[in-house]
Amino acid sequence: MTTPAIPHHPVTGAGLGLRRSMMGEDLADDAVDFLEVAPENWIGVGGRLGRWFRQHTERFPFVIHGLSLSIGSPAPLDLELVRSINRFIREHDIRCYSEHLSYCSDHGHLYDLLPIPFTAEAVTYVAGRIRRVQDILEQRIAMENVSYYAAPRVDGRQEMTELEFLNAVLCEADCDLLLDINNIYVNTINHRYDPLEFLRGLPTERIRYAHVAGHYDEAEDLKVDTHGAPVIDPVWQLLAQAYATHGPLPTLLERDFNIPPLPELLGEVDRIRSLQVDQTAEVLHVGSRR
Repeated sequence: MTTPAIPHHPVTGAGLGLRRSMMGEDLADDAVDFLEVAPENWIGVGGRLGRWFRQHTERFPFVIHGLSLSIGSPAPLDLELVRSINRFIREHDIRCYSEHLSYCSDHGHLYDLLPIPFTAEAVTYVAGRIRRVQDILEQRIAMENVSYYAAPRVDGRQEMTELEFLNAVLCEADCDLLLDINNIYVNTINHRYDPLEFLRGLPTERIRYAHVAGHYDEAEDLKVDTHGAPVIDPVWQLLAQAYATHGPLPTLLERDFNIPPLPELLGEVDRIRSLQVDQTAEVLHVGSRR
């Protein structure tokens, strides 16, 4: 199947990951521009939770970010999961489906997101699996750049850089990118490379939206992507650099545990909006001077 080029981003503005712990909190219509969930957490959910979720999909644009596709796994693709996600997308008018460029299973779940070796062989293997998923869904999907803590090596060497591997997969699979800003920050500290060089090497036309999140400082030179803390200033600064490079991308705040009261989360969502407004104003200012 040949997939068409992307005419625009699937959503706009600043979004928030919707979590079950938020049930009962009042999310005003203008509080966020879009919401995101993991489909595996909501497929087949009924009752009070199902009704609560449906109320939100009827009020807000939604994107979904999967947890268990395991695109790099040696095990066969879970095609029943893909078909379930396909039905979920259509049932709830989902704007975009994304997943992790990693694997989490090998004839059983491994309960972690593990890195794929940065090799040409892995590019071909993963790209073929992505194309298979896109054929079933009859739409493009976005793959997220992931955090990792040991650089995958074959025969003691790294055949490709992370950036080369990511771009090769996007090109060969003809898929899109979910740009995770915190993962770039974490990886550039842990593996000692330049975050701005990484950002500038990404294809703007393939970026569907972005993630921003907090992490844990295990040590000065070891950061762990946890989604369990507020976003820190260097990550906000990197998000601003991403906007300067690729435009004010739709951006979503992730928080998966240690979830504070909703007003605190919305304060971070508002900071995303402020950075987007600043970048838009800068573009307009530069344009007016020409």
